[in-house]
Parts: sequence; C-alpha cells; structure tokens
Amino acid sequence: MTKTYQRHDLSIDQRLALKTAATNLQREFAETFGLETIERFLHSSYDEFAGRATIIKFLPLLAERFARQRLQALAKAEGLSHDERPTVLFLCTHNAGRSQMALGFFTHLAGEQAVAWSGGSEPASEVNPAAVAAMAECGIDISTEFPKPWTDEVVRAADVVITMGCGDACPVFPGKRYEEWVLEDPAGLDLESTRPIRDEVERRVRGLLNDIGATPLHSTVR
Repeated sequence: MTKTYQRHDLSIDQRLALKTAATNLQREFAETFGLETIERFLHSSYDEFAGRATIIKFLPLLAERFARQRLQALAKAEGLSHDERPTVLFLCTHNAGRSQMALGFFTHLAGEQAVAWSGGSEPASEVNPAAVAAMAECGIDISTEFPKPWTDEVVRAADVVITMGCGDACPVFPGKRYEEWVLEDPAGLDLESTRPIRDEVERRVRGLLNDIGATPLHSTVR
C-alpha cells in the first residue's frame, strides 16, 4: 500500500518525482530491503527537508539522495553490505560549514578507499556560501551538498565519528572511535576569515586518512 504525506501538500510534479525516486531506490536495494522499508526511508527523508526547505522543487531529489545514504548505512549497520571500507561521519551543529568542508576534502582525497558522510544536530537551510567559495579555491565543489541531520543508522554504520562543536547534541554509540575537532564555526564569516578554518580542516582530514590507512590521492590547489 502506498503511503501518503499528511503534513505537506504535494504537487503533481512532486508526486511523480517521488514515485520515480521510489522506483530508483527499489531497483538499487531490492535484494537488501523490502518495499515498505524503502518507502518509509524515502518518506521520512522527504519530511525532514520539507519542514525547512526554501526551494521546494528540489525536495524529491534531496529526499532520494538522503534516503539512499540512510539505506546504505542501514545495510552496513545490520551486516547486509559487503562494503568493508572504513566509514567516517563528520558532525557539527548546522552541517553547513565545518563538516561539509571536511566531507569535501575527505571525498576528494580518499577516492574509493573509504566512505564519508556528514550531518548536523540542527541542520541549516543551505551550505555556508563562504565555505563553498573557500573549497572552490581548492578545486573542490561542495555546492551540490545539503545540510542534513544525523540519523541512528548513519551513526551505527560509522567506524569513526568526528564531532565539531555540537556538544551534548552529538550522538554517542558504544564501540565507535570518537574525535572532537575544536574548530571555529565559519557561520557569519566572510571568505577571507573562512580560509584558515578550511586549511585546518584539510590538515586534520589528511591526518585522519593516514590513521585509517587511506593514502591521500590528490594535492589541492590554492
């Protein structure tokens, strides 16, 4: 039985886009999860963004991307995935600056050697423009990323959890390696003031990659 959204009015285009998203996810995860689980994750992911989105036409795409990440995490957490690569989760308060820059550097430098996700305890409505610009100076595009919350399955699937200022709001699960990176929050800062934070994030990410046995694959430009 197809579920409906009770809190958000959907246009015809949105309904069609969500139907396409459900089909895509079912095709990808059919051998791992049932239809009910896939739709539940898609629907809850949509609701997560619908409550704070400023541009609603992208909601189905964001919901599909977030649901895919969550299903991948659930598969790993429950031992249903054959992906044994180290997985790192970067957490900060708004998932708009520090954790997004860390994710950008990690993905760029690790390649296929490891997996990284990011999240926030109080997700913002968009990624910090100064962080986007600072990363672009390094040849890394994070403009298509989006702030999102952390979820239980994502934390459970992570081998290493890096926290950046979210304090008691950051989740603590037994058996995980936790590190707190003390970094200034770039929220409200201009590009010039964001650059030193970006450079420190890169330094720490490179050190983390060495710790988990992943060799940085690229240099970064300035």
